[in-house]
Amino acid sequence: MTDKHKSKKELENEGKETVEIFQDLDQGALKTEMFIEKYAKQIGIVFGLLVAGVLGYFAYQQFITNPKNEEATLSYLAAQKNLSEGKDEAALGGKSAANPGFKGTFEEFGSTPAGKLSAYNAGLLKFKEGKYQEAYDLLDKFSSDNKILMALKYGAMGDALANLNKPEDALSMMDKAANASDDAYTAYYFNKKAGLLALALKKNAEAKKYFSTIEEKYQDYDGGASEAYIEMVKNF
Repeated sequence: MTDKHKSKKELENEGKETVEIFQDLDQGALKTEMFIEKYAKQIGIVFGLLVAGVLGYFAYQQFITNPKNEEATLSYLAAQKNLSEGKDEAALGGKSAANPGFKGTFEEFGSTPAGKLSAYNAGLLKFKEGKYQEAYDLLDKFSSDNKILMALKYGAMGDALANLNKPEDALSMMDKAANASDDAYTAYYFNKKAGLLALALKKNAEAKKYFSTIEEKYQDYDGGASEAYIEMVKNF
């Protein structure tokens, strides 16, 4: 079913399911050092769930129903099977022709949709390993017409930059994530992350912008928390 034929409720639920695994960011981590430390503790869990679940769904939609390159698709699915079985190293691959994994699939078939999505998966697995620059570089190779996936890509790149102690660049990337998708929950979540990062950087005006956007457009997801953040900005 294409996005055009989905109901507003279905699209909203799809976005919520895609991003709800990111919800546990510690609101108290407002100092830059604490903020980045908290990031590192939570991302490992996030990415394992993301690549195993959400990307499996998108892979089916994009590559099983309309395969553009059979060999690339089969290589991707073999890596996805390893990932679903918890074999992260085998899923990442790239060490032998016998097991290309996501990394090898991207290197061999990078121009295909399956190859591009393999770069995304490989980037997330590299992040899980703590290799943030490699993760960033692989994620940067991914592109898609799916706006939710692009929002997630930018958010993951922002997380990588934060862990590379580049919070200014991380904020810029998180801003792209917040504006990449029309999906309400995705936009809400990344506006919140951008606002918290802006607070960590003492960029009060920018923080207020993000939290005001949430208050104006995404109150259903926020439970009034952004009002408290806006008040905090006034005295931070």
